[in-house]
Amino acid sequence: MSGFETASISNAGGRDGNEDWCDFRMNGKSGLWVLADGLGGHRGGEIASRLAVDSALASFAADSRVAPEILTGHIERAHAAVLERQRVESDLTGMRTTIVMLLASDEAALWTHSGDSRLYWFRAGKLRAQTKDHSVPQRLADAGEIRPEEIRFHEDRSRLLRSLGARQESGATNGALPGKPEPGDAFLLASDGFWEYVTEPEMEADLDATSDPQKWLALMEARLHQRATTDNDNYSALAVRLRGN
Repeated sequence: MSGFETASISNAGGRDGNEDWCDFRMNGKSGLWVLADGLGGHRGGEIASRLAVDSALASFAADSRVAPEILTGHIERAHAAVLERQRVESDLTGMRTTIVMLLASDEAALWTHSGDSRLYWFRAGKLRAQTKDHSVPQRLADAGEIRPEEIRFHEDRSRLLRSLGARQESGATNGALPGKPEPGDAFLLASDGFWEYVTEPEMEADLDATSDPQKWLALMEARLHQRATTDNDNYSALAVRLRGN
């Protein structure tokens, strides 16, 4: 039987509240998975993240086709919803959120993101692609000034260059699977509070240890708990896997 299996976690970590939000919706053979991280230090981060996710899923409910222009429409509607809430509620003018989305069916898989919430794609248990953060450390890594693995705990890790609600355009970057998804293909959508504690080789190892998305998340979350400090950030993740035929 083909189709997607999904598991999710979202936890406040060591913080008083959780500004992350993630959810997904299926419509026939296609689905949209969305994760957002309301930016700490901005009032209303938890409102921005949930508003963005819910708006994107509502857009998908109205049009579930899997095409680049459709995905662009979903993220732009999420961005517009954040901007509109800023406009009507003066206390929320500073709210921002990162976002990452996966739009997929048996025929294609597309993704888009703004900020430093990431998507990883795995095939045959190996990492094949991941998004690049819209952040100062990512820019330094692209310029060769730091190693990519140094992004995780760089002193400027929280300095983002793009996010929803920060300007009139979403600033999103898009990606796509080369060809059709294959049985066993897996995707991980994660906020920075999750991926900074789990390395890419560890993601591969834990994926190889189980074919169940919930168990995959549990193994990675156990690593996070071993390393995180008592005041660690909110963390969230969506694990998505295409079943075999």
